[in-house]
Amino acid sequence: MADCLFCKIVKGEIPCTKVYEDDAVLAFDDIHPMAPVHVIVIPKRHVSTLMDVDANMDIAGRLIAVAQNVAKIKKVAVGGFRVVINCNADGGQVVFHLHMHLLGGRKLEDQLG
Repeated sequence: MADCLFCKIVKGEIPCTKVYEDDAVLAFDDIHPMAPVHVIVIPKRHVSTLMDVDANMDIAGRLIAVAQNVAKIKKVAVGGFRVVINCNADGGQVVFHLHMHLLGGRKLEDQLG
């Protein structure tokens, strides 16, 4: 989508600090981190929300595999981390391009927020 922030990042129109990239997925540091480690993991192909992921799409598995790799890169795999996917406005989604937040680097609160 032409006006999608994350699509512009994928195209290189908006800079980011890349953590990981392959042919289908890009991971980059969040510009407003909520934890010492806060990485956004996105499919390069535009998918608006989690509700738009078809059961036959392999992107969900790819995002999880990349999150595992990013956790190792950022050295939070052993201590632990949180993965969050917000879906639609009431779920807290602000950018309507499917994305996963990987948070870590400190003990995270028990409650979801």
